[in-house]
Amino acid sequence: MSMSDESPVDGLMSRLSLIEDQPLESRAAAFTQIHDELQQQLEGKDAFSRNG
Repeated sequence: MSMSDESPVDGLMSRLSLIEDQPLESRAAAFTQIHDELQQQLEGKDAFSRNG
């Protein structure tokens, strides 16, 4: 399966699996990055649903 064949959930699970194998400090930064990306997506969808 190529990366383009993955569902968003599969892609997230793959990223989380890779992050869990990293040293603690690297994990913290990577989890923060994922949190920020997810927050941006959710806030963008929330703004879209309120506007139209």
